[in-house]
Order: sequence, then C-alpha cells, then structure tokens
Amino acid sequence: ILAAIAIPRMNNTKEKAYVAAMKSDLRNLVTAQEAYFSDNNSMYAATVGAMGTNYKPTSGVTVVLGSVSNTSWTATATHLQTPRTCVLTLGGGASNDGEGSCPPYIAP
Repeated sequence: ILAAIAIPRMNNTKEKAYVAAMKSDLRNLVTAQEAYFSDNNSMYAATVGAMGTNYKPTSGVTVVLGSVSNTSWTATATHLQTPRTCVLTLGGGASNDGEGSCPPYIAP
C-alpha cells in the first residue's frame, strides 16, 4: 500500500525537478542572449554554441534556439527524462515573462 502511494509521488517530484531545470536554463539563456546582444553589435546568437562559455545548459537538458532576429528569438528546452517541452519567446511583441512556458503533460 505504501509503495502504491510513494512511487507516483516520487515520480511527480522528479517531473517537477526536470521542468524546473528546463525553466532555469531558459532564464539563464535570456541573460546569456542579452550579453551576446550587447557584445555583438545588436545581434542575438543564432545557436547555443555561438555563445561559447557564456551559456551551458544543465546536464540532461537540451536547449535549441528557433527563429532568431535582431529584435526577437525563441528557444525550446527538453529533458532526457520527460516528454515535456518548455518554450520561451522574447521580443517581437511576444508577451512572455522570460520564465518559459511548459504546458502540462497528459499521459497517453
């Protein structure tokens, strides 16, 4: 009985930790992108690798930059241990708070 209660709670806690890591990496990406923008004549980095040592995602998290212009950019974060994806869009009239949005995962 205890295992039936504890295992789902433990899995839910792990899921929250993975999402927190993805959101944290997206927040850190905002800072790195703004530093890159400042250093590179008002241009955002087109790839995570272009930022060099200024940005490194958490182990297990993959961050990919989507559309990038000199006024806006988007990024997607995924984690190896969850099917959830977090997305961040900044600039270009986007109304995102810089936190990244992670829609709830609904198991099949």
